[in-house]
Amino acid sequence: MSTSVTHKIALCLIAALITLPMLAQEQQERKVTPVKPTTNKVLTPPKGTSEDIINQYLTGDTAQARAKERKDSLAKIYPRYPKLNELRLGLNFGDLLMMAFGQKHASVDVSATLNMWNRFQPVAVLGFGRAKDSPIDMNFTYSGKLSPYFKLGANYNFLFKSDPQYQLYAGVRLGMSAFKYDVTDVTVNNPYWGEINQSYELRGLSANALWGELLAGLKVGIKGNWALGWEVKYHGIFKEKKNASGKPWYIPGYGTRNGNWAFGISLFYTIPLNRDRWPVKEDKNKAKQANQGNQDNANQVRPPIKN
Repeated sequence: MSTSVTHKIALCLIAALITLPMLAQEQQERKVTPVKPTTNKVLTPPKGTSEDIINQYLTGDTAQARAKERKDSLAKIYPRYPKLNELRLGLNFGDLLMMAFGQKHASVDVSATLNMWNRFQPVAVLGFGRAKDSPIDMNFTYSGKLSPYFKLGANYNFLFKSDPQYQLYAGVRLGMSAFKYDVTDVTVNNPYWGEINQSYELRGLSANALWGELLAGLKVGIKGNWALGWEVKYHGIFKEKKNASGKPWYIPGYGTRNGNWAFGISLFYTIPLNRDRWPVKEDKNKAKQANQGNQDNANQVRPPIKN
């Protein structure tokens, strides 16, 4: 082998020894930090996107455009009613209707409901009740004098996204009443003394009661600020005064003690509060035309939106 060939082989080996470590280092760097190609996709704005948002995207103000989109979407899903939304006055006349079908007792009350955010609704109730009946399965005549009762509670409106004139709600009540009553024409069999029947009466008896209610209700607007409401109640007595003669048959505001269910019908008049801060109702036809126009503009412009 000649000397020139030997020199060439030596130079090749030296070049290989120098190049291999550099290639290994470059390969390692590519594995740790791979290079990703940049992309710029052209996306069509979603259907219903307002022209203001499209213009913000076109001017490059992406952050403000996306913030406006989120705000608009939340406004459509959760209408923001003011804290003091309305005051609702009600008259419960359900027992008056039942008296027309033979019921011998009635409780009539007025209520005031403060609607907050169209969701939470504190309620105060004031009413009067009376009764006079000779129950078929009892041996007495009960006469409950006209007496007051009070209730405090709250409702939760499940349709808080909708118009306040239409509500589906659940609620709780705490009721209290102090009243007087008479029990007359009481007949007692007394065969020991040879008498078939013995009668007596108890007058001027007094009692009080504390009870709770769980209820579900529906309110429907009929005209202007007037509405009708229906309620189904399940109630139970917490505490009551005991008399030597026994417990009262009827409690004003509660009803007869032999039933846990009650039904109410009310007429409501609503006083709107902070009406200027209520969500604006959109005309469906105008909104549809505006959305169609925005979509046409979007199809023509097709602004680039960077992800």
